[in-house]
Amino acid sequence: MSASLYERWKSLTVRRPDDVPVTTSLAWHIEKFTEHDNRLMNNALPAGSQGDAGRGDAVDAIAAIALRESLHRHVERERGARICEAIELGATWSEVATALGVTCDDARSALHIWADAQRRLDRRDIEHAPGDSLGLDPEQHAAVLALRLLGDDERMSSD
Repeated sequence: MSASLYERWKSLTVRRPDDVPVTTSLAWHIEKFTEHDNRLMNNALPAGSQGDAGRGDAVDAIAAIALRESLHRHVERERGARICEAIELGATWSEVATALGVTCDDARSALHIWADAQRRLDRRDIEHAPGDSLGLDPEQHAAVLALRLLGDDERMSSD
């Protein structure tokens, strides 16, 4: 992303999760959250201490809440894509499930939910902006769902 986009991001006041553009990088997101969170943590320091230079206020608290929720949404939005990517790159369902802290069936279910949401997104995009789809077309959707058929310790073949 360009320097001007970064400067715009830095100056953006966040009051609700939807104030954060969907395309904002995770690193920028975390940086802004950390700035607000650090000021709020300074409130616990005794008055006059070295960290007293920047104490948090209600604006910081609201921004921290909104940014935390936006971060949560960002991570959840990417969950299924990362599961799909891991399996396609040769991870097993057992490895993915371990990374998620869930069962293999739960990991497969998460992929299925994501794939179905991506399929709905594709259909909606086609209706509103033909040729400019972000989701999964029918063939891509079927290919993702087929990944669920791999055994728990089976790796995708590299044909």
